[in-house]
Amino acid sequence: MTILGVDDTDSRDHGMCTTYVAFQIAQQLQDESAKLMLIRLNPGVIHKTRGNAAVAISTTCATTTAFETAVDIINELAELSDPHAQPGLVVAPSTFDAIPKTISEFSLNAIRSLHEKETAVDLIEENGYLSSSWNGGRGLIGALAAIGAHNALNEWTYEYITYRDKTLWGTKRTVDPNSVFEASNEFYPSVWDSFDKNGDYPVCVPRTPCPVLYGIRGETPYAVEEMAKKIKSEPPTCGTVFTTNQGTDAHIQPGQIGFLEEGHSYSVDGIVSSKPYTIEGGHVFFKLQGESKEILCSAFEPTKQFRNYVRNLDCGDELTACGEVTNGTLKLEKFAVRNLVTTKTENPICTICNDRMESSGRSQGYRCRNCGTKSSHKLHVHYPRAIHIGWYEVPPCARRHLAKPLIRGGFDSMSHPEI
Repeated sequence: MTILGVDDTDSRDHGMCTTYVAFQIAQQLQDESAKLMLIRLNPGVIHKTRGNAAVAISTTCATTTAFETAVDIINELAELSDPHAQPGLVVAPSTFDAIPKTISEFSLNAIRSLHEKETAVDLIEENGYLSSSWNGGRGLIGALAAIGAHNALNEWTYEYITYRDKTLWGTKRTVDPNSVFEASNEFYPSVWDSFDKNGDYPVCVPRTPCPVLYGIRGETPYAVEEMAKKIKSEPPTCGTVFTTNQGTDAHIQPGQIGFLEEGHSYSVDGIVSSKPYTIEGGHVFFKLQGESKEILCSAFEPTKQFRNYVRNLDCGDELTACGEVTNGTLKLEKFAVRNLVTTKTENPICTICNDRMESSGRSQGYRCRNCGTKSSHKLHVHYPRAIHIGWYEVPPCARRHLAKPLIRGGFDSMSHPEI
């Protein structure tokens, strides 16, 4: 058995897609038993291309044959004219189960943390793997991570990706949005994040010049393939199912406010310590207090209606917040309300005049300015809330590839899914 890892063959400006390159390698190897795994890496990496995805291919082909074939395909298809594209190829004579623990640990760190290329090169050499790189070869990190991901993770989803005719690359895609809407309704929740109902557009159709026509994500290979059959579009030239870590929250790790690193994604507990406020552009912010320190949390304009849930928070509410730390701010992907403030204190009302009393000074109680009636205590009144206990998330249009949709279940409280 042989496993190939491929990464960083695409360009932000010129297109291409590592899934397409990997699919073409698998096709060229002519191995019907080949398995493709799409591995999303840390979304906080500054050097990433659009989705920071690497691909692993498991095949029965000889290691040398697989390596030479992959080199030829990468030379043919990768966007090597873009210096920001730094393809990496790693080929291991192994099965997934036999990949060493050091490689699996490297993979998990690549999903949750940051690596230097030299670390990947050292591991490749230590294990005697074949490798090749282009334009500096930063893609060796993702290529090696893809090889070890099978043993690093225990939750998987699937994506059926279709590809366009090469003559149409870079042109507007022809996909009937109504057919996507109807199909997503039919197969939901086995299939998710295909159509954003509030935004009224098919999020499964990319807006970049890459070869992908659309990608259907879901719980089983059957579900994603069956939904694809319902979509009316320009004829795809080919398509295949990838096993993937998308929609699993694999990038989220437990953290503590005050001890969070830039470019990492965390789940943290805290208490809202400032009322949410909105700045120009529609971005919403509030502060979350931990045991000893606080962090600024954000819901940016692209998260759309999610911002309204954030605006409904108030000081004293207890939360679990999930997101990436960037420039000292936690960019929210989802949050869980653990406890809500449901009472507030107000100055007492005069029983004679029915007017609100005013403070008589610090620790001196309250008095009515009309008749002089006094009271020593504030009133505790019910505070109706427009938000409830449970999990809230950004809509599909703003969801990261790795973020787990609430509809998938497995959360520790009531969920309020966005569809």
